[in-house]
Amino acid sequence: MSDTIHPPRTIRSYVRRGGRLGPGQQRALAELGPRFVVPFSDATLDFEALFGRRAPTVLEIGFGMGDATARIVQAVPGVNFIGVEVHEAGIGALLKHIGEMGLTNARIIRRDAVEVLRTMIAPQSLAGANIFFPDPWPKVRHHKRRLVQSPFVALVASRLAIGGTLHCATDWEPYAQQMLDVLTREPLLVNTATGFAPRPDYRPLTKFEQRGLQRGHGVWDLVFRRH
Repeated sequence: MSDTIHPPRTIRSYVRRGGRLGPGQQRALAELGPRFVVPFSDATLDFEALFGRRAPTVLEIGFGMGDATARIVQAVPGVNFIGVEVHEAGIGALLKHIGEMGLTNARIIRRDAVEVLRTMIAPQSLAGANIFFPDPWPKVRHHKRRLVQSPFVALVASRLAIGGTLHCATDWEPYAQQMLDVLTREPLLVNTATGFAPRPDYRPLTKFEQRGLQRGHGVWDLVFRRH
C-alpha cells in the first residue's frame, strides 16, 4: 500500500485537557523519562535497537493514566509495547507504574499518534495496535473529530504486519457502531468476530469500565486482523 496517506488535519489522537502532575509523577518523569520516553523523530524506529531484543511490537494510542496499559505490559513480557500519549500527567503516571512494577518492555512517545504513525512506524512492522476508549465526541456536530475514521484506520492498517490486529474498545454505543462500519470498510482488515468481539483476556477492565458495567452500561470491543 502507498505510504502517502494523509488523514484530515482535523483528526487528532487526543483532546486538549489540563491536569496537574503529582509529586510521584514528577519524580517518575525526571528519573525514568530519559530511559523510557522516546523523543519524536522523523526517522523510522528500529524496534530491535529500541528494546534491545527482537519481539512483536504493539502500539497503544492514547493510554490515559496508564493503569490498564501497565497491567497489559506486565502480563505479556514477551511483547514490546509503545504507548503514544500527549498529556504529561498520563505519561508521568505510566512511568510511575513502570518503575513500581519493574517493567522493561514499554516505551512512550509524547506526540500526536497520526504524526508518529506517519514518520516513526514503518509499514507492516506492528504486531498490533490498540485504541481503547477514545473520546466519543457524542454531539453530532463534533462527530468529525472522532479518531476512528477511514483515513486514520487506513494509516494504522498500513503499519500492521500481515496477521497483526487492530483492537478498539468503547463504552459509547453509537461510536461502537461507527467503528464497526469504518473498520469493516477498510480493505486491509478482516473482522475476527461476527460483529463485535468478546473482550480478550489481555485487555483488563478499567475502574471506570467496572463501574459502568455495574450500572448496566455496555462496552464494545472490535478486533480486526490485517490480511
